[in-house]
Amino acid sequence: MTLAETRTLPTSAHQADFAAARRAMIDSQLRTSGVNDAGVLRQMASVAREAHVPDSARGVAYMDRGIAFDDGGHIAAPVFYGMALQEARPEPSDEVLVVDGGSGYLPALLEPLVKSVKVITPEQALGSLRGTFSLILVDGAVEQFPDTLTRRLADDGRVVAGLVEDGVTRLAAGRPASGTIGWLRLVEMGIPRLRQFDAPKRWSF
Repeated sequence: MTLAETRTLPTSAHQADFAAARRAMIDSQLRTSGVNDAGVLRQMASVAREAHVPDSARGVAYMDRGIAFDDGGHIAAPVFYGMALQEARPEPSDEVLVVDGGSGYLPALLEPLVKSVKVITPEQALGSLRGTFSLILVDGAVEQFPDTLTRRLADDGRVVAGLVEDGVTRLAAGRPASGTIGWLRLVEMGIPRLRQFDAPKRWSF
């Protein structure tokens, strides 16, 4: 059963409550964390975050932390998406690849802003992919950014993702550099870890 199939329609009273929670998210979480880009704030104010969590989690959809789903997916804290979008600077000409964490929230934020959005799962990101993209966003933190994604980034493209380093998660922005990604670490923050991208364990004696 998909997440969309488990949702029920909110009443008008609940919609008003969610709208108020969305405004509070903008003012108390995003602005206070340095997310002040008008386009980003406008987009995050327009997308119903509660529509991207299971019914049982709607009451906490706007809290300042991530939510883990029973099926292994997640939605990260609002500030992760705000900072990621602000750093990505999506343009109307962008062809975007999103590695989705399971909520569909990040693609919903991006779709009105760019030319196209292709959404894949973490498992698909490790397989054979086609096409090149001017922007790649990963909804989660990765220990090892896979070559399968690096090869799909246009020569002048950019990528925004969480990185896991020594057990700490940080938001980072990258550019292609000699067949790999050159990363700029931006800020330490809580980001759900995508275990599919963990580096192979090495034995030591």
